[in-house]
Amino acid sequence: MAGESLMSSYWRGLRDGVPFLAVVVPFGMLFGVLGTEAGLEIYETMAFSIVVIAGAAQFTALQLLTENAPTLVVIASALAVNLRMAMYSASITPYLGSLPLWKRGIAAYFLVDQTYAASVIDYERHPDETPSQRFRYFLGVMTPICPPWYVATLAGALLGESIPSSLGLDFALPIAFLAMMGPMLRTRAHQIAALVAVVLALVFVWLPFNLGLMVGALGGMMAGARAELKLGLAP
Repeated sequence: MAGESLMSSYWRGLRDGVPFLAVVVPFGMLFGVLGTEAGLEIYETMAFSIVVIAGAAQFTALQLLTENAPTLVVIASALAVNLRMAMYSASITPYLGSLPLWKRGIAAYFLVDQTYAASVIDYERHPDETPSQRFRYFLGVMTPICPPWYVATLAGALLGESIPSSLGLDFALPIAFLAMMGPMLRTRAHQIAALVAVVLALVFVWLPFNLGLMVGALGGMMAGARAELKLGLAP
């Protein structure tokens, strides 16, 4: 009975993760194409996706590398973009924190925007599930997201410039973020954080090496945290 319950959680996660293929595949292909066009070898492009496995940070770092930005700026910008992962980790810990270390390690590696968003929504809908069931759901969501990301990156790197621009792969990035952001702006604090981040990023767009993005990210997080305190939402 327990085994059936675990498998049920996995298949529910798989079902919820499949729609993300619509953005994961073109997004991964686009990175593969741009990586090789920027001068990276195929193995370097693949290592980028496998080690970092964070599309937004990868695109940010790749753009700065093509602009010959200092290495410190590239690393700092990529880390700033990925600071949201720390918040994801803190948010999901109450649900998965009691798992064995090796399972928490797997969850930490595959914790990306899509797996986090789908998992947290499901965990709130099923508060009585065990940590093992939640972990199985997480694995289910991850299955149609992360392995296809690697395959799509490889396909893009191999095909390179032979992919016609008419496919519109450049739309994958904004579509992906719009699809993920909408459902996550559930509280006033979330909305304030997003608004402040956007405004600051636009105001400081003139800064070199995309540093305006770092300003927006840091300002948005501080504004969101402050809003939670003011609105009485913080624990």
